Amino acid sequence: MNDTLSGLLTIAAVAAVLALAWKPLGDHMARVVTGTTHARPERALYRLVGVDPEAQQSARAYAISVLAFSGVGIVVLVAVLMGQQHLPFSRDLPGMPWDMAVNTAVSFVTNTNWQSYAGEATLGFTAQMAGLAVQNFLSAAVGICVAVALVRGFLASRSGMIGNFWVDLVRVTGRILLPVAVVGVVLLLTQGVVQSFADQTIQTVTGGSQVVPGGPVASQEAIKQLGTNGGGFFNANSAHPFENPTPFSNVVQIVLMLLVPVALTRTFGTMIGSRRQGLTILGAMAALFTASLAVATWAETTAQGAAARAAGAAMEGKETSFGTWGSILFSTATTSTSTGAVNASHDSLTPTGGGAALVNMMLGEVSPGGVGSGLYGMLVMAVVTVFVAGLMVGRTPELLGKKIGRPEITRVALYTLSVPAIVLLGVGVAIALPSSADAMGNSGVHGFSEVVYAFTSAGNNNGSAFGGITVTSTFFQLSLAAAMLLGRFVTIALVLSLAGALARQRPVPTTAGTLPTHTVLFGSLLVGVVLLVTGLTYLPSLALGPIAEALTNGVMS
Repeated sequence: MNDTLSGLLTIAAVAAVLALAWKPLGDHMARVVTGTTHARPERALYRLVGVDPEAQQSARAYAISVLAFSGVGIVVLVAVLMGQQHLPFSRDLPGMPWDMAVNTAVSFVTNTNWQSYAGEATLGFTAQMAGLAVQNFLSAAVGICVAVALVRGFLASRSGMIGNFWVDLVRVTGRILLPVAVVGVVLLLTQGVVQSFADQTIQTVTGGSQVVPGGPVASQEAIKQLGTNGGGFFNANSAHPFENPTPFSNVVQIVLMLLVPVALTRTFGTMIGSRRQGLTILGAMAALFTASLAVATWAETTAQGAAARAAGAAMEGKETSFGTWGSILFSTATTSTSTGAVNASHDSLTPTGGGAALVNMMLGEVSPGGVGSGLYGMLVMAVVTVFVAGLMVGRTPELLGKKIGRPEITRVALYTLSVPAIVLLGVGVAIALPSSADAMGNSGVHGFSEVVYAFTSAGNNNGSAFGGITVTSTFFQLSLAAAMLLGRFVTIALVLSLAGALARQRPVPTTAGTLPTHTVLFGSLLVGVVLLVTGLTYLPSLALGPIAEALTNGVMS
């Protein structure tokens, strides 16, 4: 009863904070990305790197800038990780093996933050700060930039121009992510999250000694959640008392995960001049999130299985200070926002609870999704929705004044199919290899679920995992890196190409036959399309994994 009450209060608190922040933060982000003035430090930076802040870019130029910037980021981060022993504050730790360094660099640059290592035993403080934390800011900023570019595509009229990536990157990082992250750091510090530059050696009660790891944890923790990154400073991630020590810090971290993706719906509505459009997108996101949270909470609190019934709930793998409700709210938030941080073991979730987390990622993480990626993912699904609706009534589909013709729907179809193809191909190859059986911590359907979860997490740039699988082999390091790389940049390239195609069109006037896209009906259609697309692509793998496991345990009979 106490856990239920505290869980309901936690959900109410998170919802209240998000509701209060939605308008001011959303409007602030709209002003940042549409403003025409440049601060002095920004102008100095543009001159230093040779960027003309007044120049506009086509979709092709914007995409090349994104890919080139991210590619350089991967190369630099690999060098930092492999050579960290030569950096200050290395804690006398050696550099990463090359395959792990490549996996980690790709992971953080793609906003996935998949980790196949224990942070406190593998990385020094400089590598954490100058390497990983920097990419936590930059990869998050890239996602927002791409989302804004797509919105500009809807607004442009025969110009083909969608903004300037370098200006967007600087503004989003300096004016949005950095200030909000500072507030998050202060809140986490008040709760006891560690922020230091040294480990401590203490005497134990038995007379021995033990090294207690420290580090700049709070500064990385805030942006890991705000930027929907998720990589933990420590191996236990947000279940570690130095990263997430209190129920209040747990609430702060959940709010940080959801804050920007939710507020971006207001940004979208403000930019296009129709707040109701933003509310419709937010409503669809909220409906998917609420349904997933309800299913997962039911699964974890109804004491399925003998051990769970003895404990009164499925408490295995959960931090008791957060309880079942606080753990499942965190789990739903982290898999719905491409964050990947965990405050409980996802491998210990019930089959239905683990399946709900898996479905959140398979939806494309659009409920509300990662920073930027959630908005542009849902807008792509909105294009699919108006196309389907147009076929029903025999009209050329339109969205926000732009016709959805063959060029646009081709890009959308490729976007929709690309990540499932990456995920399912990776799963098929991994399962076919005899060595994969040794990597699975469990046999049978749960072992299959572990592999499906790993590639779904990588391809959708989430980063969480069923911890039972061991992914330190070169095959998994490189195959998962490939899934992360393709899952991030193939979709970004297609989104920017769609933005360019839209920007080259002349807006068409709204008529009596135009499908309204700001209504509850359209929002319901949008939710249905998201579920239909996900079901058609992933249902067989779900049937072989979580669904089969749940039926075997008799929890769905």
